[in-house]
Amino acid sequence: MQRLTISIDDQLAQQFDELMRRKGYANRSEAFRDMLRRELGEMARENDKSAECVGVLSYIYDHHERQLSSRLAEMQHHHHGLTVSTMHAHLSHDECVETLILNGATDEVEALAESVISQTGVRHGRLNLIPR
Repeated sequence: MQRLTISIDDQLAQQFDELMRRKGYANRSEAFRDMLRRELGEMARENDKSAECVGVLSYIYDHHERQLSSRLAEMQHHHHGLTVSTMHAHLSHDECVETLILNGATDEVEALAESVISQTGVRHGRLNLIPR
């Protein structure tokens, strides 16, 4: 392990300490390592769309929409190599929420997420990508 020494102005140090406390870090080193890991992972993922990632796709849809449940299930089966797990819950008489855990190349995960979100009857969708 290497030791780095950095200098930052007082206001930035105070903001960093507050962020560290809010996020529950025990010390500055752990907070800094996590921030650096996250930034480097994001850069790698953005620069190399074939880089592996874990994606969490959540969406709300109208389960009365004609054939939508079947289309969504078929899409997951068609991409069984990406789909790790699915959770389904009923929100109301009309709405369901599903969360898919996806694992694979960033471009493939993004393409599947976009195709799910763009289906007629899917009202809201969001993909969270985590670099591996």
